[in-house]
Amino acid sequence: MESKLDETTLTTWARLVRAQQVLLERVEAELKMAGLPPLRWYDVLLELHRAGSKGLRQFEVGAAVLLRKYNVSRLLDRLEKEKLLERYVCEEDGRGARVQITAAGRDLLKRMWPVYGAAISEHFAQHYNKTELKQLAGLLGRLSGVAR
Repeated sequence: MESKLDETTLTTWARLVRAQQVLLERVEAELKMAGLPPLRWYDVLLELHRAGSKGLRQFEVGAAVLLRKYNVSRLLDRLEKEKLLERYVCEEDGRGARVQITAAGRDLLKRMWPVYGAAISEHFAQHYNKTELKQLAGLLGRLSGVAR
């Protein structure tokens, strides 16, 4: 297979993918050492917290999370079993369900954030100054379609 990509492009791509993997592994390790659940729990609960009292439709949870979207339904089942969220019938569409964070879910977010925030600082932010972080945010935003 012939490729017209230059070595700089390939190296940059590999470093971007590897950096994402390494950073997520480090955050997960920090959470585990603190006796906290996985980062995907935080990700879902944060989006539900941001949605407020109206909650989110199940498919909206999958679209909102930063992490991989597969098995969102199974994850929601687990969080509901742990009483971190609750499902209720969607008023706009009786066939669907809305999902809302519970007080226990908000408490877990509060317990997880200091560990998660410290991991972001230690494993990511400390390697860049504010100008570099703004540049990186702009460059990555172009890839993800997010405006500055």
